Amino acid sequence: MRAQSDLDEQVEVTFPAPATVPAGALIGELASAGALGVGDERMIAFLTAFGRRLLRPALARRHPELGSLGFFLRPSELVRTLESMRGEHVRVPRGLVFHVPPANVDTVFVYSWALSALMGNRNVVRLSRRAGAVATAIVEALREALAEAEPAVRAAVSATQRLVSYGRSADVTAALSAACDLRVVWGGDRTVDEIRRHPLAPHARDLTFPDRSSFAAIKAAAWLDAPRSARVRAAQGFANDAYWFDQAACSSPRTVYWVGEPSGREAALADFTTHLWRVLAERGWGVDAAMAVEKRVATYGLAADGVAGSIAFHGNALANVTLAGDGVTAPGRWLGAGTFVHAGLSSPADLVPLVRRRDQTMTYFGFTRAELEELAQALAGRGVDRIVPVGDALTFHRVWDGVDLPAEFTRLVTVLP
Repeated sequence: MRAQSDLDEQVEVTFPAPATVPAGALIGELASAGALGVGDERMIAFLTAFGRRLLRPALARRHPELGSLGFFLRPSELVRTLESMRGEHVRVPRGLVFHVPPANVDTVFVYSWALSALMGNRNVVRLSRRAGAVATAIVEALREALAEAEPAVRAAVSATQRLVSYGRSADVTAALSAACDLRVVWGGDRTVDEIRRHPLAPHARDLTFPDRSSFAAIKAAAWLDAPRSARVRAAQGFANDAYWFDQAACSSPRTVYWVGEPSGREAALADFTTHLWRVLAERGWGVDAAMAVEKRVATYGLAADGVAGSIAFHGNALANVTLAGDGVTAPGRWLGAGTFVHAGLSSPADLVPLVRRRDQTMTYFGFTRAELEELAQALAGRGVDRIVPVGDALTFHRVWDGVDLPAEFTRLVTVLP
């Protein structure tokens, strides 16, 4: 049973309206809320209205990553998600879902929450007190959408959905963990381990998204043969993939594998760097002095360890590290915003022994679908859950890290004639 101290701990509610309540009261409010159904029309209406607000030009210009989120919440996308759930079983909401998103990627919690809400669940999302301007803009858009909603929609959302914030209180986390039917943890391995110390109810489940890293693979000959316009678009897409969240998102590329003959790889890397640097200069993207120092410490450390064969800095925004040889393993850790490790491969098959289980997304340029499917089969689950074009690394899909999220947010009821 939960200790009374867990239930008495104060929680700051940021949505649907600012308030400070004991954890026990919060849980009680959600437990007594009326039930929603999978694909509840009231929730679809609210998510659609919220998504439209994120697509407003002024907000999208200020926070371009919110445009992708608004696109994800279009009515057609919501309907497509619901249609994909149809089958021989009856799907029902899982119940109360407790979400623990990361602080360094402000939009993740919306995708997780929105899909869970679409499936009819009651939700509590813990927002980090370190969340930035994007999270603030999201909460404001949610409140505005709720204020303008029809009374029935407003009542349903207000009764079943909560965004909350609290300190590093183990008591509140313990209370919410004990009360939920599904706990969704986005963050590093340490966060997952810390949250798992708090037991769930016997019937409840954990859904975790621990530390992941990602890379890009570019066919050198295809890059050099591509029209200039295609290379410009690819450089723009690569910049979005890497720089929107300071390269800290799990799906942002940290290593670039150049596939082909050595001479072509060198020429392609040089041309790619020129195009990427132009994009960064045009957009005015850079990093502060402290990050620039951190990048140099990290990259020179690779050189001292014999991992880096060469290092090239282009202002503070871009650093290229070329591995000392084809047999050297690329470091998977984050080296600082705008730091990319480059390695050469003869064929896509050479990627197989290099992939690790923590590798999540491979963005690509110049490969055919047949080549990519052959690579996916060869990897055989050892790593890489997403293979998407350059520019789509941060595009969210309902299947993430190999997990069908809408399916996880529901239970199946078998009805036999």
